[in-house]
Amino acid sequence: MTTPPLVSPFGGQPPPPQQQQQQQQQQQAQAARDVNTASLCRIGQETVQDIVLRTMEIFQLLRNMQLPNGVTYHPNTHQDRLGKLQEHLRMLSVLFRKLRLVYDKCNENCAGMDLIPPEQLIPFVEDDSSKHEDRSAGQSRPATEERREILEVNKKLKHKNQQLKQIMDQLRNLIWEINSMLAVRS
Repeated sequence: MTTPPLVSPFGGQPPPPQQQQQQQQQQQAQAARDVNTASLCRIGQETVQDIVLRTMEIFQLLRNMQLPNGVTYHPNTHQDRLGKLQEHLRMLSVLFRKLRLVYDKCNENCAGMDLIPPEQLIPFVEDDSSKHEDRSAGQSRPATEERREILEVNKKLKHKNQQLKQIMDQLRNLIWEINSMLAVRS
């Protein structure tokens, strides 16, 4: 929030109370507009947690209530529990209204955003390039060509790694034979 100016526009006198209220309301409205979507989501998450907590408390109250099946009936206890239950239900409805407001505000803030399908956010590792072409039909041409090049380089790299492994195995066998011959001669 901003601090009030040192010199008021009324020649050194404080502004009238009605104008102060209007300024405060404008500042509060501006602060409400400045709330970003991430903080709204956090508020929504906390509201959902409150809803779950209240619901658990309602079930706890209902579980502790006794059915009127011939057991001695205490009207004061019953009224107390009924009052608590009604209060929890009222708070639950308030929390659901709050959650709806947060949901609507988040949708309003995200209305202009381009939604990216989740499939495009997950990197896929495949050997079959035909499956990749099906998924990347919506992507631009340079991206598919780049992906194809990466797949080709990976295939070449795998082939070279296999060749190096064969060479290392041959060297290991050769060293083992040399060491065994030296051990026999000693």
